[in-house]
Amino acid sequence: MTTTPDAPTPVRPARRRRHARLIAALASLIGACAEAAGEVYAPIAAAPPGQEAVEVRTLSCVRVALSGPLLLDMARREDAARWPGEVAREDAAARRTYAARCALADAHDAVHGPGRDGGPVPLPTAGQGAAMELVAAGGDVAARWREDPAQAVALVLELTASGELGVDEVLDEAADTAAVSGLLALAEARTAATSDPSAAAELCLAAVPHLALAVALASADLD
Repeated sequence: MTTTPDAPTPVRPARRRRHARLIAALASLIGACAEAAGEVYAPIAAAPPGQEAVEVRTLSCVRVALSGPLLLDMARREDAARWPGEVAREDAAARRTYAARCALADAHDAVHGPGRDGGPVPLPTAGQGAAMELVAAGGDVAARWREDPAQAVALVLELTASGELGVDEVLDEAADTAAVSGLLALAEARTAATSDPSAAAELCLAAVPHLALAVALASADLD
């Protein structure tokens, strides 16, 4: 009698490998932000002290604002294509945690009465509340990570201890929150570019800490 050996359990990639294209895109975007700000500041620095008007270029501020969202979206798609097994695992895990959050909300209503009916503004359904809970968790972790990564790690473990949220999905949501904050700063820079070049440059630089935080969260492995 012959037996077929069990297939080896696939080794999961480190998060910095799983999100390698996204991390590279964020790093590229950080460099583009610094370059765009430099195109404003460098001519001012090179002008003679007595010169009143200095011609500067803000085209790069506009360009980085427009290209940033497209660059990050493309990187996410490329990462997904590189790791289809991880995408399938993440989707299955997200379905489990989402169902667990919905079940918890329904159980709460069964004990305390329905809290989503009545009133001029309908309250979130169980499904909507489950999605909002993940977004809130990601925002809290991103904010905490900026101040104290060790405390942020403790918060992730606390949020995921009951099984209604997964470590990877919380960290991914936190990374998205940070990246979106950076993109919003770049959108403001684009608006300012036509009337206030210095403000546009400052906003490009203000986006950098958010993008760097997204890199840290996308590459963080708690184990």
